[in-house]
Amino acid sequence: MTERSVRPAVRPRSGRRPLPPLIFLLVLALAAGAVWWTVIQEDRAQRAEAAQACESAEEAPPQLDPATVSVRVFNATDTGGLAQSVAEDLRARGFTVGEVANDPTDRQVEGVGEVRYGPRGRDAARFLAVFVPGAGTYRDTRADAVVDIVLGPEFVFPDSMATPEEVAAAFTPAEEEADTAC
Repeated sequence: MTERSVRPAVRPRSGRRPLPPLIFLLVLALAAGAVWWTVIQEDRAQRAEAAQACESAEEAPPQLDPATVSVRVFNATDTGGLAQSVAEDLRARGFTVGEVANDPTDRQVEGVGEVRYGPRGRDAARFLAVFVPGAGTYRDTRADAVVDIVLGPEFVFPDSMATPEEVAAAFTPAEEEADTAC
């Protein structure tokens, strides 16, 4: 008798290795996740830009009757009589002008000038700022609705005052693009 070694039966291999398809699926899932992450980040950035644009957009100034706006005119320049000239111009436009003097505060005024107001004078200040283009605004703690226009070193009368046509144009609603709604 010949001796044969008895070997256990070997199962035939199917030839498939599960590891390469799993690696391929993992890489594909990671790529898809990276694409979605990028899309979400870009969307967040666009929304943040839109929100910032809406915050920085100025709302239209209120259209008030100039007789209801009480104004004090202060001169923060070395030019004599400038506050008086501006006060006369504002009176001619219908404003109620109170005090006319040199700036009583130590606040440094730059540019054309500054419109100072308290919480109750916000709308009046925005309305007055239309008449003095380029003037900045400064909110203080006063309790009344009186608004101060403080003339700065770059103010040149009458060139720094808005013409009646420019004032009318400022109150005309501009056509806005439909897709820039805030």
